[in-house]
Amino acid sequence: MSAAPSQVRYLLRNVAPLGADRVDMLLAGGVIEAFAPAGTLWSDGDVVVIEAAALIALPGLVDLHTHLREPGREDAETIYSGTRAAAVGGFTAVHAMANTTPVQDTAGVVEQVWRIGTEAGWADVHPVGAVSVGLEGTHLAELGAMADSAAQVRVFSDDGKCVWDPILMRRALEYVKAFDGVIAQHAQEPRLTEGAQMNEGVVSAEIGLAGWPAVAEEAIIARDVLLAEHVGSRLHVCHLSTAGSVDLIRWAKARGISVTAEVTPHHLILTDELARGYDPLFKVNPPLRTAADVEAVREGLADGTIDIVATDHAPHTREDKDCEWSAAAFGMTGLETALSVVQQTMVDSGRMTWADVARVLSTAPAQIGRITDGPRPQGRPLEVGEPANIVLVDPAAVRVVVPAEQATASGNSPFGGRELPGQVVATFLRGRATVLDGVPVDPAARHGDAR
Repeated sequence: MSAAPSQVRYLLRNVAPLGADRVDMLLAGGVIEAFAPAGTLWSDGDVVVIEAAALIALPGLVDLHTHLREPGREDAETIYSGTRAAAVGGFTAVHAMANTTPVQDTAGVVEQVWRIGTEAGWADVHPVGAVSVGLEGTHLAELGAMADSAAQVRVFSDDGKCVWDPILMRRALEYVKAFDGVIAQHAQEPRLTEGAQMNEGVVSAEIGLAGWPAVAEEAIIARDVLLAEHVGSRLHVCHLSTAGSVDLIRWAKARGISVTAEVTPHHLILTDELARGYDPLFKVNPPLRTAADVEAVREGLADGTIDIVATDHAPHTREDKDCEWSAAAFGMTGLETALSVVQQTMVDSGRMTWADVARVLSTAPAQIGRITDGPRPQGRPLEVGEPANIVLVDPAAVRVVVPAEQATASGNSPFGGRELPGQVVATFLRGRATVLDGVPVDPAARHGDAR
């Protein structure tokens, strides 16, 4: 579907792009039409004015790792509800992981997901193609067909499962070179994590849950960065969680290997101490690690070793989480709290600036996913003529997370009852408001078509 200009123009008055000097910003025709010194642009009668003197403008956030569950598990989340949650969290694009039912391992399935996302209109949906048929790890999926489809897939992952076979991993890395794709690896050595329930360490020993050793993650990363070097292809490491993993990525980058890595918001702030209460809300894959690991991933994000923050938004039904720990599903929601967690752990602590936040939550993930160009570019700078994909944030706001009030269809947030800083006030997708005053704008009430 070709893009049509938004019929509503918005004047963001006294806004601070990337937390810098305040300006007036005019959004019209789906793009940023004008910048001017703060207080000098005025409404001509058909402009919606947003007083933004307390707000920071960031380029629309891009999530490289989202589980939307559709097709197959619409009882946990749908593309519509998941992308609505994304918009509330400030995201204008998400990459939908392949572990659906049926698996996103053919051109037909990825095109279905892409088209449903386009019709929903909350955020751009970029399907992630499976590396192997059925996520079974034995035969390569239709990588080329998915890349050539309308969805133009560039990210491939068996996330939820590790591509454990080194031969298959090598072949996948070789194959995606032809169209500048990337393999996003779920680093988990399966034999080392059989029956594992949480991080292997002091807490697991004391409470009697089967441990998940850090080396199970690190061994796969070590193997795969060497494979990527050998093949000369791009590797992306999903949800890195240990200090040793940070060291491995740092070593690989110093060696010149084409590797990128992500950390989730929950691994930036939560530790395995939370497992002591046996609350399955804190059961996640990879598991919450130690305080030393949390410090290491924060340092790795701050110094650029870790390239991006990705939510690994993993919605589940109440039945899949409201049970004993061993029977519960792995995963947490995260789209609506990601920016607040990054603000608390990285900005408010002085480790990062808002410009850094834009890099790790917008620019870099868009570059890794190869969506900075094309018909619906994302992760672009806040400059005149660029697409008006923008999120307005009130950094001084403080909110208590209430899972039942979130836009996602699932309630398995690990931050329920927790006070977090920052609030997304508005989100614009190519100049069209998807969120205003912190509330999703119903599609029926929108003007124009930004799809």
